[in-house]
Amino acid sequence: MTVSSPPLLEANGRLDLRSDFPGVRDWHYLDSAATAQKPQAVIDAIARAYGEDYATVHRGVYARSANMTLAYEAARRKVALFVNARSEAEIVYVRGATEGINLVAQCWAGTQLEAGDRILLSTLEHHSNIVPWQIAAEKVGAAIDVVPLTVDHRIDLDAMQAMITPRHRMVALAHVSNVLGSVLDCRRAADIAHSGGAKILIDGCQAVPRLGVDVQALDCDFYVFSAHKLYGPTGIGVLWARTELLDAMPPYQGGGSMIDKVTFEKTTYAPPPTRFEAGTPHIVGVVGLAAAIDYVEGIGLDAIHAHECALVGRARAALESLNSVRLFGPEDSAGILSFEVEGVHPHDVGTILDETGVAIRAGHHCAQPLMRHLGVEATARASFGIYSDQSDVDALVEGLERVRKIFG
Repeated sequence: MTVSSPPLLEANGRLDLRSDFPGVRDWHYLDSAATAQKPQAVIDAIARAYGEDYATVHRGVYARSANMTLAYEAARRKVALFVNARSEAEIVYVRGATEGINLVAQCWAGTQLEAGDRILLSTLEHHSNIVPWQIAAEKVGAAIDVVPLTVDHRIDLDAMQAMITPRHRMVALAHVSNVLGSVLDCRRAADIAHSGGAKILIDGCQAVPRLGVDVQALDCDFYVFSAHKLYGPTGIGVLWARTELLDAMPPYQGGGSMIDKVTFEKTTYAPPPTRFEAGTPHIVGVVGLAAAIDYVEGIGLDAIHAHECALVGRARAALESLNSVRLFGPEDSAGILSFEVEGVHPHDVGTILDETGVAIRAGHHCAQPLMRHLGVEATARASFGIYSDQSDVDALVEGLERVRKIFG
């Protein structure tokens, strides 16, 4: 089934953003929520950083090292502006959102929580926003509570309001669900958390590629995201945290760079963010992250979000016409659509779609508690990006019609 429609996304007078992505071309890549393809601008920036520009940072007194250090720290300022941090000193480079959450769970929760304290999560969280808190809670004898979902698969903030108590010290929630695409009202969640005296961490992995993020307006305390979902490289991510919180947190790892002075009797540590960046950093990853931010901002996050919402809307309408397909998540999901085909395991759906040139994700998406809530073992998930277009929706629908024919 083919739906005739005008082009969705135009940037600087260009309609063919797909041509910027050498990894896409005529492939129907619908797994951007797992990892986004990279534009040529990011690939070129990484190649230059590994080639003619390459040197270490913060150590060399020679010109190239000084230039790379300038680029590395300029990227930190760019990230700070990207999320509206008060200062680049609030930006900590990590390997990804997972490490960022673990850092907070160990360095903040690990020193602030006591026996009897409580942590508040939600039913739809990624394992990376569950397991670190379980580890931290087990060490001190804290407990975890879980906010339920509404009937349209959003975090139920009314229920959260009723659940919050002065014993809750930390709330950790996803800005956008990696399975359902549901968008959290972060400001209301922060207001609820703060009303009980708790801090709040927001997992922004699925938000930063498609929504403008202003940590001041959201009024959160910690915000984490990974570059590879933002059209940047793997192995680099960001933890933003309020200055006063970082100042009070001990280091996560020990080694070079993060020190003030080392003796065998005592070591003193550098101030944040350096305190949390032990060892030689992922220099080229930081350069690639900066290039990815430049690329996304050149298009505009509002335009990207509108583009992806339009594609999800068209995909939902087409899949709803197939009576053997069950959809999950709200109607206005952000760039992500999970579904199941009656009587067909999602892995079989994914395999057959792959044979037709369509790449989706099939499985529990590192969200097993959510799968149990939905009453399934796994789902199939189509997720869109800057490079997605109507041809991807058409190919998905045609592939699912083939799935239905094969399985009768």
